Parts: sequence; C-alpha cells; structure tokens
Amino acid sequence: MLKLSNRNQLLIGLFLMALLAVTRGQHFASIESLPSASWAVFFLAGAYITRGWIFPVLLAEAVLLDYAAITYGGVSSFCVSPAYSLLILAYGALWFAGKIFSSVYKPQWSALLPLVLLAFAAGIVAEIISSGGFYYFSGRFTDPTLAEFGGRLTKYAPSMFSNFAFYLGCATVVHVIAVSLRPIAVEDHSPRV
Repeated sequence: MLKLSNRNQLLIGLFLMALLAVTRGQHFASIESLPSASWAVFFLAGAYITRGWIFPVLLAEAVLLDYAAITYGGVSSFCVSPAYSLLILAYGALWFAGKIFSSVYKPQWSALLPLVLLAFAAGIVAEIISSGGFYYFSGRFTDPTLAEFGGRLTKYAPSMFSNFAFYLGCATVVHVIAVSLRPIAVEDHSPRV
C-alpha cells in the first residue's frame, strides 16, 4: 500500500494542481505549451492522496481553467456542451483507478504491471465516457453512428493516451528516484555499553 505523510500528500496535491494549471486550456501541444496532464493528474491524485478533498478541488480547478481559457484566452467553446458534465465520471474513473493502484502498490518493479493495467483500463473508460459522451450527447453531431464514433476514437484517443503515458512515465521516474533516495531505517541490534 502506498502511504505518505500528510505533508507529502499536501505537497503532491499542490504540485498536481500546478501541473493542471500549466497544461490545461490548450487543446493541442505546441512549442509554447505542454500537452494536457488532466488524465495523469486525476490518476496520480487518486494514487498519492488519501483525502477525498482533492477530487472536487481538481474538478473545480479544471472547470475554472476551462472557463478562463474560453473567456479570456480565446479558446473555442465548442467542447462545452451538455456532455461536459460527463467529465466528472471520466475523471472519476481515473481517480478511482489511482486509488486501486495505491491499495495494491508494493515498492517493487512488479508494481509496474498493475500501474500499466489500471492506467490503461481507466484511460479506456475515461476516453469512452468523455469522447462518447461528447459525440452522443453534445448536440454537435447529427445522427451519430457507432462507426463514426469508432473513427473519432481512433483519431483522438492515441494523443490522449500518449499524454497520459508521458506524464505517468515522468511520475514513475520521480517516484523511483524518491523511493531510492529515502533513507532506510535500520534497527541497531548491537549491545549498548
């Protein structure tokens, strides 16, 4: 099980909020902007932060960032529709998968398999909910079909998964370094004089 002190959880929470702030609002990465870390932020928040406060705080931050990007940043409001509320379920799936990973985590290389499997499964669920919800419930598409939705998935899902994998890979490297640098407590069994 992954256990961190309250202080470390707070620091990670603040870092994840900052990461969301600097990467959200751009729909495509460019030389001036990083790709969206939204999926990874919710997954990592589930994995590292035991308190439930982080999920609604991150949701509120995402909504405020989207609002600011549309209102002040010139980003198109095309994606804001009645389906926008389904992001709660999509991000919830990622956060919940992070929680599951946290509960099965062991500080061994074998932890990579559940990480990859849970992240991939949660990513599939998040993509189907967010993209499928937008496609079927946004009102932006007339006569939606399953075949057209499949085409849209093959077009947009790879970039979402590559962003997700990039940030989870970076987090994994930082985690491994942090765990390896942490001093190991050794009990002294020598006789005292």
